[in-house]
Amino acid sequence: MKNNANDYVIHILDSPLAVGAAEWNALLAAQSPDGARNPFMRHEYLAALQQSGSATPQTGWTPRFVTLWQGQTLAGACALYLKTHSYGEYVFDWAWASAYQQHGLSYYPKAVVAVPFTPVPGPRLLARNAAERALLVKALVAWCAEEKLSSLHLLFNSDEDVAACEQAGLMLRHTVQFHWTNQAPTLPAARGSLPPEGALRLRPGKAGSAAPAGVKSTPTPAGYRDFDDFLMSLSHDKRKKIRQERRKVHDAGIRFRWSLGQDISGADWDFFYRCYERTYLEHGNAPYLTRDFFRRMASTLAENWLLFVAERDGQPVATSLIAVSTRPAYAKGLNDDKNPLVSSSGGANQGLTAYGRYWGALERVDCLHFEACYYQPLQWCIEHGFERFEGGAQGEHKMARALLPVKTTSAHWLAHPSFADAVERFLEREGAGIAHYLGELQQRSPFKGGPDFQPFIPAI
Repeated sequence: MKNNANDYVIHILDSPLAVGAAEWNALLAAQSPDGARNPFMRHEYLAALQQSGSATPQTGWTPRFVTLWQGQTLAGACALYLKTHSYGEYVFDWAWASAYQQHGLSYYPKAVVAVPFTPVPGPRLLARNAAERALLVKALVAWCAEEKLSSLHLLFNSDEDVAACEQAGLMLRHTVQFHWTNQAPTLPAARGSLPPEGALRLRPGKAGSAAPAGVKSTPTPAGYRDFDDFLMSLSHDKRKKIRQERRKVHDAGIRFRWSLGQDISGADWDFFYRCYERTYLEHGNAPYLTRDFFRRMASTLAENWLLFVAERDGQPVATSLIAVSTRPAYAKGLNDDKNPLVSSSGGANQGLTAYGRYWGALERVDCLHFEACYYQPLQWCIEHGFERFEGGAQGEHKMARALLPVKTTSAHWLAHPSFADAVERFLEREGAGIAHYLGELQQRSPFKGGPDFQPFIPAI
């Protein structure tokens, strides 16, 4: 596809390996800060998904990477997959697929612009400016129509992506996640879009040390002094419950250690995968990600991973794996005398984000999940001045642990006019329910001065 007026050419590629890593990552680094610094759209991450056999045609993820070129310059790109199912997306459209089937139509294959198995909001349409992002959306819709696909879905988009999709006439759908910030906000001020993330790369430090090597462990200026300071910002009932849950784990003889980056040993990676695989198998499913995927992460994106290991009498019993944000323009070979935890503005750790990803245990210990997946990561974030912790998809129980509601947005195009109309009406009703849900949540702050948290199920 070519636009003669602007000399843009669209190439559809069958692998991220067909795009240079440096070119892709440079384009990612040029995005706005709200998502450019997380690791999940980096070339290394997307390439590992395919090379490890995790996201391939055999698993229902056929890559069709869409690239926009101006001469020899990569001006835009996105990771698109043809899907033969709706697993691993976390924006659920099973009812849409069922409706198609009931009317004798094929919903699959469909096109999905997303990071497989990764419900982390961020940029999906990489572009140098709004005009090129709009051109990328137009090319996506035109290609899907030409290929006679049922639909196009862009998941967990950045604000810039949402604006481009809305301008192109795509339908918007909203869901809710729960994120923690390193301060005590008032709940009605909880953001509907994501705040900036950190642009800093972590230097691997000594495992279990108070901070990475050579870095002073201090919170951001507005952050909590320590975990007790965080607890004191919560209501009495929430504070009491968290202390009770942590005490149960401690009294069970469980102690934690953490490792960052290159300090995560091969044995620790093996133990993590053993726990991760067991968690999936206990729920009757094979794990989405292969052991080889994590080997590749340890090799190519080690600085983006933080591992917590729970031990009893020196023997590991559970683990949780956390991703951390990095400097978008990070280049291997950075001079050792430059502190990668200091931004260009000179602020240590400003804007850094941690992402809750995976966990597993070999035995059941009361409250161990909360300790491994929330309290240990939050304590680490406070000690190292991280500004935000994203708790992953869904989970209203996270709010009782001071993770506040955040609206996330996906965009959708359906080729069939009648189904598009029906889905648009459904999304209007669902959107009203989500707005009501957010309003209810915002009235029940876990912090001091807010009423006690009660579960709420929206009527949608």
